[in-house]
Amino acid sequence: MKHARIAWSGAIQLAIESDGQLLITQGPHQGQRVDFDEVVWLPPLAPVPQPRTVIALGLNYADHAKELAFKAPEEPLAFMKGEASLIGHKALTLRPTDVKYMHYECELAVVIGRTARRVKKADAYDFVGGYTVANDYAIRDYLENWYRPNLRVKNRDTCTPIGPWLVDAADVHQRQGGPMALKLQTTVNGQVTQSGNTADMVFDVPTLIEYFSSFMTLNPGDLILTGTPDGIVNVNPGDVVVTEIEGIGALTNTLVKD
Repeated sequence: MKHARIAWSGAIQLAIESDGQLLITQGPHQGQRVDFDEVVWLPPLAPVPQPRTVIALGLNYADHAKELAFKAPEEPLAFMKGEASLIGHKALTLRPTDVKYMHYECELAVVIGRTARRVKKADAYDFVGGYTVANDYAIRDYLENWYRPNLRVKNRDTCTPIGPWLVDAADVHQRQGGPMALKLQTTVNGQVTQSGNTADMVFDVPTLIEYFSSFMTLNPGDLILTGTPDGIVNVNPGDVVVTEIEGIGALTNTLVKD
């Protein structure tokens, strides 16, 4: 099932995809159907009582590491992001006027479904609530260290679009290959600029959950952004970027001047 979180008719509401429309499942208009273009799409994540932990992976595709002239890492290279960086489907991302190179990153995002602590790899999928698409923009002008990007590169407001759907983990796990055999693609203004497959991750989803939960508690609603394949290009104000993952969804984002 595909879940969405939307703003419509003066309220934030939860919905599911149903026959090409949104069926509101929770909110003041429960049971009503609305068209996709009638709503404001929000990150498809239910509110959580504590700040959400967002973990992002660097160089988790060997081809992307090679693209940046690095060897693939021997253990996960991670950095943290704040929840304020998250925006929804069809939202606007601000591109600073002083930068020369800003690029998208199409990424499979894992949403933790229940508290995970010292999870074994064989059990990792039991702790996943769902999957969504993330576009983890980066600004190279501000980059000081590829291995540990600083805050101005990776933690900017509006620079992590996510959505449109949260797809139930069971729906993804039952596919052949599960989340580790999904095609990824990015288009800029309709032109394909990036393509890849989650099968090419250096560290797969179960490995990442085992690794992170070995030293930190993962809580329901936490996110793991699993990295991007090669094929990054500079994008500019006015560009429409669509990051798409097979079986998960197509996330549309437009850049504007800051």
